[in-house]
Amino acid sequence: MSKDFLFLRACRREQTERTPVWIMRQAGRYLPEYRAIREKADFLTLCKTPELASEVTVQPVDIIGVDAAILFSDILVIPEAMGMNLDVIESKGPVFEKAIRSTADVESLKTEGVTERLDYVMQAIKVTKQKLDGRVPLIGFSGAPWTLASYMVEGKGSKDFRNIKSLIYSEPRTAHRLLEKLADAVVGYLNKKIETGCDAVQIFDSWAGILSPWDFEEFSFRYLKYICEQLKTNGAPVIVFAKGVNNLEKLALLKCDVIGIDWTKDIREARAEIGDKKALQGNLDPCVLFAPKEKIKAETQRILESYGAGAGHIFNLGHGILKQTAPENARYFVECVKELSAKYHAAENAAKAS
Repeated sequence: MSKDFLFLRACRREQTERTPVWIMRQAGRYLPEYRAIREKADFLTLCKTPELASEVTVQPVDIIGVDAAILFSDILVIPEAMGMNLDVIESKGPVFEKAIRSTADVESLKTEGVTERLDYVMQAIKVTKQKLDGRVPLIGFSGAPWTLASYMVEGKGSKDFRNIKSLIYSEPRTAHRLLEKLADAVVGYLNKKIETGCDAVQIFDSWAGILSPWDFEEFSFRYLKYICEQLKTNGAPVIVFAKGVNNLEKLALLKCDVIGIDWTKDIREARAEIGDKKALQGNLDPCVLFAPKEKIKAETQRILESYGAGAGHIFNLGHGILKQTAPENARYFVECVKELSAKYHAAENAAKAS
């Protein structure tokens, strides 16, 4: 694994010549090239066909010019590998044929051999590494136990999360049993991704923000902590993105390298709270990419200025890029980061050179 990629150095809070940038969901529906491949295969077939998954993984590197690739997949491949029948419907998103609603449902999950059943992901990593040919690092990812459990218990996306919240309040032991199974599966999955060739990994806790602070501690943070402590990173940085969670002092306790923040948090405040404990990733509002170019540039500049000089910033959106985004706007955003960020590293690099 190369140690010199700009993105990896930023993750480790080392000096860089500029701020690296990549985009969550950068391999996806906003790109015409991705949609052309989707005409040949449904979403899950795309995830499970290494050659196709690798092709769409590399597309944003070539088209948008990002500093890292993130392997094309889906967080729900883990529950599917545990025996849940998953369908991804274009207009509705992911839907499980039968949701988890009882202790018996939890105990029926197939926990042995999960990583082996996800071998198609590992094959996609191998093919992707060949296609990248050392140009940029490859990020692997997983959903966090709380977010995975939310989908599994709701059976699909939700606005009020009534079923998963009813479970944690009415049957907390059952909820913890499910979260424990998922945490072990995530550890095995991410460790195998790192072993297979991923240069960094990101844990998405997309629904962490729906929990009260005390419920976050019990049903989300506990399992994030367990996963981070069990990972065999071999030097690969670990990124934790708990959307909607602004208690960065708590997140800074995790054994990870980078904390992702969404666009509702001022990155200056985030840096002040977290100090030099972790690198920060974020945090442009994805909807800014619908604005005129001068606004995209101004907002990019504002975030760079807010973070300030020095190491430890990976520029990203505050959540995934939206499918209606014009690719040329995404490309322009990346160019802005590359152009505008160098001055925030110049003094540090000059001091080192002198």
